Amino acid sequence: MPFQVSPGVNVSEIDLTTVIPAVSTTEGAIGAHLRWGPVDDRVLIDSEDSLVGLYQTPDANTANDFFTAKNFLAYGNKLYVTRVVNQSTTAADHAKNAIMNNANNSQTLVKNEDDYNENYSTGISGVGEFIAKYPGELGNSLRVSMCGSSAAWASALSGNVVATANSTTVTGLNSTAFNTELTVGDLIVLGPDKEVRQIKAIANSSSLTLKNAYEGNTHNATAASGSHGERRWEFYNTFDGEPGTSTHASVRGGSNDEIHVAVVDEDGFWSGTANTVIEKFEKVSVASDAKTEDGSAAYYKEVINRQSQYLWWTAHDTQLTNAGKLAEGVTFNASASMPQGGSLYWGKDGIAPRNADYINGYKLFNSTEDVDVSLVLLGTINQTLAVDLINNLAEVRKDCLVCLSPRRTDVVNNSGYASAEMDDIISFRDLLPSTSYAVLDSGWKYQYDKYNDLYRYVPLSGDTAGLMVQTDNTRDPWWSPAGFNRGNVKNTIKLAYNPRKAQRDQLYKKGVNPVVTFPGQGTVLFGDKTMLAKPIAFDRINVRRLFIVLEKAISTAAKFTLFEFNDAFTRSQFVNLVEPFLRDVQGRRGIFDFKVVCDETNNTGEVIDRNEFIGDIYIKPARSINFIQLNFVAVRTGVEFSEVVGQF
Repeated sequence: MPFQVSPGVNVSEIDLTTVIPAVSTTEGAIGAHLRWGPVDDRVLIDSEDSLVGLYQTPDANTANDFFTAKNFLAYGNKLYVTRVVNQSTTAADHAKNAIMNNANNSQTLVKNEDDYNENYSTGISGVGEFIAKYPGELGNSLRVSMCGSSAAWASALSGNVVATANSTTVTGLNSTAFNTELTVGDLIVLGPDKEVRQIKAIANSSSLTLKNAYEGNTHNATAASGSHGERRWEFYNTFDGEPGTSTHASVRGGSNDEIHVAVVDEDGFWSGTANTVIEKFEKVSVASDAKTEDGSAAYYKEVINRQSQYLWWTAHDTQLTNAGKLAEGVTFNASASMPQGGSLYWGKDGIAPRNADYINGYKLFNSTEDVDVSLVLLGTINQTLAVDLINNLAEVRKDCLVCLSPRRTDVVNNSGYASAEMDDIISFRDLLPSTSYAVLDSGWKYQYDKYNDLYRYVPLSGDTAGLMVQTDNTRDPWWSPAGFNRGNVKNTIKLAYNPRKAQRDQLYKKGVNPVVTFPGQGTVLFGDKTMLAKPIAFDRINVRRLFIVLEKAISTAAKFTLFEFNDAFTRSQFVNLVEPFLRDVQGRRGIFDFKVVCDETNNTGEVIDRNEFIGDIYIKPARSINFIQLNFVAVRTGVEFSEVVGQF
């Protein structure tokens, strides 16, 4: 009992209920070249819709990685994605964000939220008021329009305007100033019926062109003659009213701090329709301390950075007077008589990522303490990347499998001679190390790309990993993912290479798992080997994954033994913890038998004096059937079966 220095009652709880926890085996991981989204940032994606929502649809440059991820998600719902782009500043065509000014700032690359907060949140000079949230050409479709005052919201024009019925031309009389009082995109109200038309172009102070013709009240020649006309902000009808003074500023003696911000899909890349408003921020404040009535930030910089899917703030527009100051006694936006903003330019997808870019992306999965992944996918296939993932990720973590396919040239349109595909696949296999922590399938499949209405060849590595997830969900990780019961590959039009029996034999000897289309039976993963060259139990996927589960689960539970005494009680407690777990795995057909040893035979005095603790766990793993021999024996009518059974 605990020491007490005076009489009293002490109550203690001793918890002996520790159990072996269930561990997850279904998380995938991929470093992928994609068109949009955060760069070098690990994001958990749970569906194809989520993949498209954050990273957008594929093109020819990104299809391999995109469809590898998509195909995995057809079987499972946990995929960590890290977007990789070409970050070489020495390359003329590296990835960069679109920027708001019309000057080519070719070095601008804001990778993700952490990068922005650490390096750019105080502003970026030379790029305008906003920068696209992520690198890529999709950012070039964005335009921003800000309305910073009641005058920018709507105002009367000086001079008189003349609009001819059924014409798009408007002229000015009596000292009009179209070029300073109007901007392209503004709305202009004309004639006694107050027809609203959008301005397409402004030629000079007294001549402009409408996007659609003015109709005219009675269709007479000068129906709008003699009217001053009224201009309105382009998005006048999108917002509820003009910006003014927020309650926060008003009670502090400030004024005119509110603005409206419209984010526009100028080219229609995002919405499908050009000039669609895709985000709006209504009556946000340019006062840095502004709060809403519920206490949340109303400062437009913070609101846009937090809520926008498309933009980071980079600078205050010069027309937004005193923007960024505290509200106390300050008059804001005194110069904002016209809308501010503009189009974004110079966003680049960049050339294909280098091996170094992919390797840096996959480094985000190195730590077992930071992220739990079980299956690592590779959509862009080459020797350098495959070797790096095996040696520096899987062999270091020792709790995941790398899923690989051959190189595209090994199997797609490779018909030089009868066994060309097989020979090239084996040549690629021979370039890679022997390991039980990687799996290599035999090919690429032809599938429909609904986003571009065409067919593409894509690697099968995403499907191979997905079949393991499907096996986890329907059985257990220690079941084989291959065969007609669990190895059916989805969404396959045809295989680039469909190996025949003789070729499958040669591939399987090399640890390559054939994927085969059987007429009328579908496309099937027809092998369950790891890439371990040594013929031992760990050259099978189910055995390797069995031990990953056992090691991960038992080691997680064993952490609670740290800093306890290495005595008979602790050792017995460990045995009583592990044995029920292994009996459960045995009951679920994962192992044939086991034995746990944790006593004075392996925890000797020397071990105890080194502050160590040893538990030996012996496992007889279950084996999957790879070969079936059926013997049909014909016997004479008078022969007893007992005479011949077992004789052949």
